[in-house]
Amino acid sequence: MEHPPQQPAGPGRLRAPARVQRHSVRAQVLDALRNAVLGGELRPGEVYSAPALGERFGVSATPVREAMQQLAAEGAVEILPNRGFRVLAPSARDLAELAEVRALLLVPLLHRLAAGLPPERWVVLSRLAADDAEFHEALVALSGNRQLVRVAGELRARARPPAAPQARRQALVDALAAGDTAAAEAVLRELLGAPRKQP
Repeated sequence: MEHPPQQPAGPGRLRAPARVQRHSVRAQVLDALRNAVLGGELRPGEVYSAPALGERFGVSATPVREAMQQLAAEGAVEILPNRGFRVLAPSARDLAELAEVRALLLVPLLHRLAAGLPPERWVVLSRLAADDAEFHEALVALSGNRQLVRVAGELRARARPPAAPQARRQALVDALAAGDTAAAEAVLRELLGAPRKQP
């Protein structure tokens, strides 16, 4: 199967997947749209049409509509009949609840990772600390659970957290490498914007 030529990323263009195959177009477009919402390329309050977004990706409007329907179900966008989709800004309550849910998923993972990973895995994770999104994805991927990676990614996209300072991500890695789960949990809750655990 021939693949369409890649369009260069630039102003007004979303980053299209490297090789788009028919069976995975929707999933790849969904991931790219989530990243665009998270990264601010698609701005809250703005209305976007499926045909226009499809043109940016070099795909038809259909997988874009399907992906936007999923994002609407997740609360990231609002469907505007005959107009397109509006990116929603989460409320303060939404953000607090999302932070709590993310903590419920990720704190137990931290405890498991701190107890069972060899030191060289922390070295690899430390190298990724410079990139916020890549770091969080790699951290969850250490679980080996694809469904957890998917759900955690969806929740992070909905929460749209600001990028944390690299030093705080490195502090999380250092605490995990030292087996200090209490310190790791405190840093993670800070990164998520979740309340500190009560003594």
